[in-house]
Amino acid sequence: MNTTSNSLIAKLWSLSERGIAGLNALQPLAQLLARLYIAQVFFQSGLTKIHDFDTTIALFMDEYHVPLLNPTVAAYMGTTAELCLPVLLVLGLGGRFAAAGLFILNAVAVLSLMDVAPAAFQQHMFWGSLLAALLLWGPGKWSVDRFTTPWLRSRICGGAHDTTAYSRTA
Repeated sequence: MNTTSNSLIAKLWSLSERGIAGLNALQPLAQLLARLYIAQVFFQSGLTKIHDFDTTIALFMDEYHVPLLNPTVAAYMGTTAELCLPVLLVLGLGGRFAAAGLFILNAVAVLSLMDVAPAAFQQHMFWGSLLAALLLWGPGKWSVDRFTTPWLRSRICGGAHDTTAYSRTA
């Protein structure tokens, strides 16, 4: 290769590195927006359920077929999860725990509603994808977890602990 092509490749490389750095800088914002969007979806669903809980119980008995759970228990558990876990998710407090809980809730909804609302399948898949991303990569730098996890780890594990796993994913 000649000097001109090396120079062009170096410039392209530098440009791509700046682009990647810019995308990396947007990561906390993307994680926050995902948390806010998912929390709003599930919290609104929980509010709808408590607005007329008798209807909610009836739906769990007649329409939603939650596997392995009594319909009344499923209604209470689902509604509680939809009202509590989004709050944790917005704060990024126990962010992975909240994302895991909502992911499971979403999966149960997909299984339970398959016959009732097949049109909602794509929406649930989108929500599940966002929740999986939050579960895998954490709630982000703009979260309470970012500050509490290292402190809790030092209290629980003392001085001997590896902080690199959390600092890369928070």
